[in-house]
Amino acid sequence: MKNRKKQDQTIDKPVLFLSGGALLAFVILALINQEMVTYVVNTMFNWSVTYFGSIYQVLMVGTLVIALILGYSKFGKIRLGKLEKPEIGTFKWISIIMCTLLAAGGVFWAAAEPLSHFLTIPPHFSGIEAGTTEAVVPALAASFVDWGFVSWAILGTLGTIVFMYSHYHRNAPLKPRSMLYPIFGDKIMKKSALGTFVDAFSIVSVAAGTIGPIGFLGLQAGYGLSALFGVPNNLFVQCLIVIVIVLAAGISAATGIHKGIQILSSYNIILAVCLMVAVIILGPALFIFDSYLQSFGLYVQDFLTLNTFRGDGAWLGLWTVFFFAWFIGYGPMMAMFVSRISRGRTIRELVTAVAVIAPVVTTFWFTVVGGTGIFAEMNNPGAVSEALNSAGPPAAMIAIAEQLPLGTIIGFFFLVATIVFVLTTTDSMSLTISMAITGNGDPSKFLRVFWAILMGLVATVLITIGEDSVGSLQSFIVVTAVPVSLLMLTTFWTAPRATRELAKEQKIDEVKRYTK
Repeated sequence: MKNRKKQDQTIDKPVLFLSGGALLAFVILALINQEMVTYVVNTMFNWSVTYFGSIYQVLMVGTLVIALILGYSKFGKIRLGKLEKPEIGTFKWISIIMCTLLAAGGVFWAAAEPLSHFLTIPPHFSGIEAGTTEAVVPALAASFVDWGFVSWAILGTLGTIVFMYSHYHRNAPLKPRSMLYPIFGDKIMKKSALGTFVDAFSIVSVAAGTIGPIGFLGLQAGYGLSALFGVPNNLFVQCLIVIVIVLAAGISAATGIHKGIQILSSYNIILAVCLMVAVIILGPALFIFDSYLQSFGLYVQDFLTLNTFRGDGAWLGLWTVFFFAWFIGYGPMMAMFVSRISRGRTIRELVTAVAVIAPVVTTFWFTVVGGTGIFAEMNNPGAVSEALNSAGPPAAMIAIAEQLPLGTIIGFFFLVATIVFVLTTTDSMSLTISMAITGNGDPSKFLRVFWAILMGLVATVLITIGEDSVGSLQSFIVVTAVPVSLLMLTTFWTAPRATRELAKEQKIDEVKRYTK
């Protein structure tokens, strides 16, 4: 048993060197020539958006459709992970899932995106005048496209089913390459160039997607502390914020998934709910509820049209395709993380929590935060847009909070929520990267802390170079999403195959096959 445990903790050196080396190379090149790095990333970004944008959209929509079919058919009864009861309570389970993703935009984009669409109408809704009452519903609906059903589905449905089948039911290691186990079997687990490549680019992609929010958090929190309390918004303060967050994430990572991540996630969801209630009470409650009903109705009614829109490539690259690529880049590692915390759950529970409950809550959260900003802008033009235009997205949240009674207090707690969202993601992804390198569900504390600190150091270095460097790394995830999207496409076949095999083993009647 001891030898087995030791073997499970063995570090995959080729994967570690490739993934760590890629991040190190990016930082070194940014230090040497930031303009060159920005140009190369932007060129690759535009290429990937142009030639893979439609693939990203098909992948996202297809994943949701197949997940719903599996979740609400007889296959939904399949229990994953070889446990009769879930090892984590439902509230804590959903809290961890939501906090891990929402760090990427839970407050940052919830404040900035709806207002941006309100001020500049998305091309789907040409003919509507920006900044008017008629622009409210389209602005929110466009935000729902980027943060709604398909975005959540790619993160924790089909990929998670394949991971749980491969790891818990077929004893494959918890590595991204295990997504290919239903196709290649044990061949992909041995010394495989393809397996090493899959593991490495999955780690680089999720690391880029996590380092970006860490860096932007330094910028956002720096601006927020300056606007609320007069703290100097300079490089030293921004870097200090990142260092404190990363140290906290390292401590949380060392305590393990059943302590640090669970506690942080649970309390932050409670804080987010309290903030929603406070904004509704102190803000435009009727406007928020009316706007949400209409926007969500439009989003559902025109679901396929909105998610498959191809009419304006430049706009898509800035918004929908950018976010889709971001979530795809997170796909394998997030699916692996959800697998780690979902033992004992049925497929139906998994699909319901990830692809239904989470996006409904997220879209309402966007309406509360972004809708309040839109309401303030309609009644006092420039109240929020001036801050957004002059200081960028980090300023939107504080500007919205300042329009409310007790604005300083509300703004402070929004900052706290943002910090904990990012902290939770840093913690969760350091755990997941460590799992990918060792193939073990409980990697060593040292490795988890190492990756949390490494991502923080990279973010700090990029902040010192300039905000453009953080943005370049953030854009780089769109490029890394190209190979990741090909990996995620395999789940269209492997997830149904895995469910059929598990249905036979658990003696669940198979759904009827229609051959017509």
